[in-house]
Amino acid sequence: MTLRYSRILLKLSGEALQGPEAFGLHAPTLAGVAREIVRVRQLGVEVGLVVGGGNIFRGAQIDNAQIDRVTKDQMGMMATVINGLALRDVLMAHGAPAVLMSAIPMQEAARPVDVMAAREALAAGQVVIFAGGTGNPFVTTDTAATLRGVEINADAVLKATKVDGIYSDDPVRNPAAMRYERLTYEEVIARDLKVMDLAAFAMSREQRMPIVVFDMFREGALERIVRGENEGTLVTGEDA
Repeated sequence: MTLRYSRILLKLSGEALQGPEAFGLHAPTLAGVAREIVRVRQLGVEVGLVVGGGNIFRGAQIDNAQIDRVTKDQMGMMATVINGLALRDVLMAHGAPAVLMSAIPMQEAARPVDVMAAREALAAGQVVIFAGGTGNPFVTTDTAATLRGVEINADAVLKATKVDGIYSDDPVRNPAAMRYERLTYEEVIARDLKVMDLAAFAMSREQRMPIVVFDMFREGALERIVRGENEGTLVTGEDA
């Protein structure tokens, strides 16, 4: 079988894991994510994963509190470790060996991020979950995802969202918004499309790392992407 992507970095937001809940984790949603990852792993795809923490903590929630921005970012990074622990256990319960690495030292809960160890784990068939962002404040998990994707020599960064790709406008507010099947980095900039935060996008462009924006909760979407089928929106340095 020919795969377009044999090693991927999947970016999951924390909000994606809360499902219909207002806060925290939703067990059926976690199980659904695990099934989709197991599905591509069975094809021989190596999966790295970066998870956010917005389902547990967002700094904007306490804007009026006397808490420093650096502290708030550290709180958010720790929330990603909680999500990483949950994903690790759910993946293992679904038959996928998984390892959690954290950019924040948390020895009792996760291994420290080690790029060479991560590559070895991926090659051995383990799902590698990266938590703790980059370990630095003022850096988003989008940037962490791009960085980890580059570090593990991923074929693409796959950004899971609640919509099935990149649109010309917010499709919820504007039903006439057009979905793009494929874009270049230059087109994203020219059209001012919000794919990732600026630092993450700049790194992807510099490293020529393909980005796929897609709806993780369309059954089989992840598998269709790694097979090279039309799913979501692909951003590359090449014209269609």
